[in-house]
Amino acid sequence: MLDGAGANTGRTARAHLTWVAQSNAIPTRRVDDVLELTGLAAAARTRIGGLSLGMGQRLGIAAALLGDPPVLILDEPTNGLDPDGIRWMRRFLRSLADSGKTVLVSSHLMGEMEGTADDVVVLAGGRVLAAGTAAEVRGAHGTLEDAFFALTDKHAAHRSSGPDGLA
Repeated sequence: MLDGAGANTGRTARAHLTWVAQSNAIPTRRVDDVLELTGLAAAARTRIGGLSLGMGQRLGIAAALLGDPPVLILDEPTNGLDPDGIRWMRRFLRSLADSGKTVLVSSHLMGEMEGTADDVVVLAGGRVLAAGTAAEVRGAHGTLEDAFFALTDKHAAHRSSGPDGLA
């Protein structure tokens, strides 16, 4: 999912999705499907410049769903959303996963991931530091956030030491 920053703010949500569908050889009948699926049907005639941040996030997801992909990759999908938007996003992503889609979410909000993700991967410096269920990654640290800092602090200390392990 790409953010809506590159979308023409003068276009309506429907026109934007129609353009995305046509430019990717996706049947335009999918536009109404994704507008409904993402809760944007009532805002279909609203110009993108008039959408709230949450509606803009939904529009980005609608565009990503046009081709009905089996894997959806989202970067910070709850960023800037109000509590209602965050709740909607959690439920929506869960419904996609429950329908058999793979949903990959990149986030720096460990608390959000703890309540949302089935599996977690902690990356730092291009390396996988931990992977498993949230409970497995959390381990004895109490929270995913504590586990994240323990893992990344250890990684940073290792990187800053010399070849003999000394700083």
